[in-house]
Amino acid sequence: MIEPDLTQPIPETIERIHFIGIGGSGMSGIAHMMLDEGIAVSGSDRSGSATVDRLRERGAVVAIGHDAANLPVEGERRADAVVVTSALWPDNPELLAAREHGIPVLHRSQALHVLARGKRVVAVAGAHGKTTTTGMLVVGLQGLGIDAGFVNGGVIGGLGASSGHGSSDVFLLEADESDGSFLLYNVAVALITNVDTDHLDHYGSPEAFDAAFAEFANRASEAVVISIDDPGARRVRESIAHERVITFGEADGADVRILDIRLGEQATCTVEVARERLELSAGVPGRHNAVNAAGALATLVALGAEPARAARALAAFTGTGRRFELHGERRGVRVFDDYAHHPAEVDAALTAARSVIGDGRIIAIHQPHLYSRTRDMAGEFAAVYERVADHTVVLDVYGAREDPIPGVTGALVADRFADPADVDFLPDWEQAARRAAELAREGDIIVTLSCGDVYRIIPQVLSALEEVDEA
Repeated sequence: MIEPDLTQPIPETIERIHFIGIGGSGMSGIAHMMLDEGIAVSGSDRSGSATVDRLRERGAVVAIGHDAANLPVEGERRADAVVVTSALWPDNPELLAAREHGIPVLHRSQALHVLARGKRVVAVAGAHGKTTTTGMLVVGLQGLGIDAGFVNGGVIGGLGASSGHGSSDVFLLEADESDGSFLLYNVAVALITNVDTDHLDHYGSPEAFDAAFAEFANRASEAVVISIDDPGARRVRESIAHERVITFGEADGADVRILDIRLGEQATCTVEVARERLELSAGVPGRHNAVNAAGALATLVALGAEPARAARALAAFTGTGRRFELHGERRGVRVFDDYAHHPAEVDAALTAARSVIGDGRIIAIHQPHLYSRTRDMAGEFAAVYERVADHTVVLDVYGAREDPIPGVTGALVADRFADPADVDFLPDWEQAARRAAELAREGDIIVTLSCGDVYRIIPQVLSALEEVDEA
């Protein structure tokens, strides 16, 4: 992986821009917004996709595969800047070509900074819940008649997009704490959903991780919205010196206090805001999403919305892509995908699944993400899956930005299960899909979990369900 150079000067004028890894949900969203601004966009990705197709339809020039020749470096077509993410390998040929030809290399957060210049920025940060909460805020603001610009980490249900140009001065973004880039933005309202220590490969210590969140909050020009329930958020709260802090959660004293949570296909709750009791719908299942909705409500209030109107506007939210997203059903077995890649996220996702399946069982397909996280949290992953899922199929590690670590494979997670009968380690995807299909019966769900590419196994799972039925 590369370390972002957030000191890189951002060009005042950008007419042509190139994205390395343009097909990712976050990068494609930024690319679409650059197109909205009339900027010529080029880019590359390792494989074709519907996302790439949509960018091409809008005029972006996208190459499949990474090659120095993909980057325009001369004449009128020369790129004014290249956009990258921290997941990029240092020897990427397009990255090397940009440096050789003196083209500024911008981290995706710097590209977002370009788009957000002069805007009233609302940034959503936290270990979990960012994409869903950002989606809630986009839908909520639209319901209030505010056409906000936004860049989110997932496609927002009902909108079919992960980004939008917007006509108002409000700009919403999902802020990435993994590499410290969330400190780049000039934020008006900072929302912290939770603080669960992670990304120590970048920060070095839990204390440094907490300090970054405190700095993020203290930089906000208007308000800070933060969970009152989450232990990490409470810890960070002690270092926040902002004069306007709005809290949300179930604990006494919360400014937006959750009085009860009712679970089902959609989580709902009663909240109390300024002594007024309101009904609030999360639009999606799971206790954690009721809490996310309360955080979104608190943020809308921070922006000046009347609480009852804001609660009604949030009710239109229907979810985001890769967050407990239904992909199909075969012989009474539904197949979902979820982005969960941390033990706390897996716990929340599977607990939400449990609230909607009745007497059915959960068959989980876990793709470990990052060698370092797998090494450090194998036992935590195993404990969560064994406690909440009925059976788990573990794939091998999706390394993303990391080089392999000797001895670290998916077996590390499987071996930590107390009962070996509850788990299978199957690096071969065809075997894994077949095993999940054999285990599932009518009324069960199969759910893939990871922020890697595990969703690509879903067609194999659906086919295996049909074949098992025929057999």
